Amino acid sequence: MSEFKDYYASLGVPRDAPAEDIKKSFRKLARLYHPDVAKDKATAGEKFKEINEAYEVLGDPEKRRKYDTLGPDWNSRASAAPPSGGRPGGGPSNSQEFRFGGTGFSSFFEEMFGHANGFENARTGNRSRRGPGSAAQRGEDIEGDLLVTLDEVLRGSIRSISLETVDPRTGQTGTETFKVRIPTGVHEGQVIRVSGKGGKGIGGGAPGDLLLRVRLAAHPDFRFQGSDVFHDLDLAPWEAVLGCTVDVPTPSGSVSVRIPAGTGRGRQLRVRGHGLPAGADGVKGDLYVTVDVVLPSDLTDAEKGLWESLRDGSRFQPRPRT
Repeated sequence: MSEFKDYYASLGVPRDAPAEDIKKSFRKLARLYHPDVAKDKATAGEKFKEINEAYEVLGDPEKRRKYDTLGPDWNSRASAAPPSGGRPGGGPSNSQEFRFGGTGFSSFFEEMFGHANGFENARTGNRSRRGPGSAAQRGEDIEGDLLVTLDEVLRGSIRSISLETVDPRTGQTGTETFKVRIPTGVHEGQVIRVSGKGGKGIGGGAPGDLLLRVRLAAHPDFRFQGSDVFHDLDLAPWEAVLGCTVDVPTPSGSVSVRIPAGTGRGRQLRVRGHGLPAGADGVKGDLYVTVDVVLPSDLTDAEKGLWESLRDGSRFQPRPRT
């Protein structure tokens, strides 16, 4: 079993922190340790993975409930459950368990929150491959999650992955390291198939495949849906009322966006062609800018006087007269 990770400590929030505080802390830390802006990129990269993983759990209500229920004594509880690797679906199997390295997730996350608690038998690819009079059977396909960064989506990459097989009957282990190509334009939920890296075949049967399901790393500025990108834009009240032009970040730089006068909170503006690549052909999705109007909270006497003057002189009525 892996060592317990305190995700609340990783994000610097108390265990009873509301969801909004968790989100704010993640964004603050992510901007501080993002490899694009950090001076020590190697150290920052590991810290960025740590806070991404913590937010992956604490930012999801269902995962957070599971995490809070198990707590630091998760080892004793998890050991009472059946092993997550090998053959969850029943039927003939070589009974191996599988553990990953290089996926971007810690072994603790993979065992507790990974796809089917780490790895699973991909039933669609695990059917018997028997011929007349033959006992040969194809090895089982196995699945796991692969954390992919925004930079890898934009440029593609080659990732070094290690796969450890464990025979629970003998305790014998074997580890293989190989390269996996992450294509440009990969998206959330996409499966990268690595042929022949699954479970061993039976009776001379061919090995199964390794299926890596892509999970996009959380980002402080963006949310992703397919190749479309969503960004929350904070505006001052006067910017929303009078209109303005604002530089908005995109995955590949920034773009000037005109905010029409009278833009209200929650309005969504579409900027075509500034999302993620939809594939290697260079076609991109769109950027959606969602407006939020932020009110000042710490006013000087002079600023308070200006707001009072606006109140006294404005004809605007937010509610019907009674």
